[in-house]
Amino acid sequence: MRSRLFLALGLAFLMLQPAVLAEGLVTRVSLEDVGVLGESDLGIRVGAVSPDGTDVLIAGMEGFARLISADEAGDRGQDVELLTGRNSTVHDIAWHPRGNTAILVGDEGLAMRYDSYDHSVTYVNGTFSVLGYELTAVVWRPSGDFAYVGATDGSLWKFAEHTGFERLEGLGASAVTDLACHRNHNICFVASMDDGLGVIDGDHRLTWMPDSSAQTWVGIDCTNAILKECVGFASGLLSRVIQINTLNPQFSTVDPAMKLDLSEGEHIDVSPGYGGTGLVHLAPFGIVRHESMTGSAQTVLMPSDAAAWNEVIAGRTLAVVWENSLHRGFIITEFGNIIAFTPATEEVETTIMDVLVLGAVAISVPGVILGLIYMNSPFLQRKYRALRFGKK
Repeated sequence: MRSRLFLALGLAFLMLQPAVLAEGLVTRVSLEDVGVLGESDLGIRVGAVSPDGTDVLIAGMEGFARLISADEAGDRGQDVELLTGRNSTVHDIAWHPRGNTAILVGDEGLAMRYDSYDHSVTYVNGTFSVLGYELTAVVWRPSGDFAYVGATDGSLWKFAEHTGFERLEGLGASAVTDLACHRNHNICFVASMDDGLGVIDGDHRLTWMPDSSAQTWVGIDCTNAILKECVGFASGLLSRVIQINTLNPQFSTVDPAMKLDLSEGEHIDVSPGYGGTGLVHLAPFGIVRHESMTGSAQTVLMPSDAAAWNEVIAGRTLAVVWENSLHRGFIITEFGNIIAFTPATEEVETTIMDVLVLGAVAISVPGVILGLIYMNSPFLQRKYRALRFGKK
């Protein structure tokens, strides 16, 4: 009898443990084609949402640059065509934290400033220092006093308008694929093709992080301002959390690699998502949300569902993604297609069902536990009979 009681208590203990619910590999948004930016392939490479969330600056091949509405991306009447005067491809954009200007960088040493006051695009100071370099990434650190710029040969510079470009020391030898800074600390991170992940401290010193060179890094997400963490994304659907040492940034570390359990798709980039999450771009056409607070990943758009919706558009590269609220925003392809996405109906229905199931479990589990204990405890049965028949 005693062994049966222990068995019942063991089952009860297991039932009380937190349940880990596996996220279904489903599409959580509905797609709508809301137009195209041009009649031919525009070769869009990058887009960045302004700090106030009202505008999106997009750019790409042959010096193309345009300002569009973040809320009404399908409305061409709100577009502002920008004249760069260059034929080089723009690869990255970084808005200044104050939101009044943005830096565009690209091939052949393209380094220009967009001014929101008059929509002008002009050369930044000291562009002769980067002339001829293929510039791939740019980011402003949160204080807004310096920006960092990377190139395909591994070169890195700090930039300020009053000093121009100053080359950093300790550089790698492979392409810089992304740059990102923590939102509350002047600590920035470098993603590279073959040299791993690097950290730039507040004094502009670059340190390469041990055990990170085995991956080919494509992007870094530092959108969560609360945690002292960033997340690096690499090919092979791999990601690694960067644990930031705010006192001694050179001693920051990376957690073991995690692999996204997807049967299709590959990491190609990451964009800021709603609520401090990261929207990881997939090739072919897909999106995964990474939530730093929970360390979990959730599919937003499955490539197979995108292909079923529109095979032609889904066959093009996803270039720009942003959200105005959860599961509500826009996608722009390299060709120039504009796709609006909104929460899928199935997501609402699933949420209601989850509430009902959890409610039923909350009610039934305590009863089942008490029943198991009672049925396997002669002592409790004798006590119950004594109480019941004693009253009679």
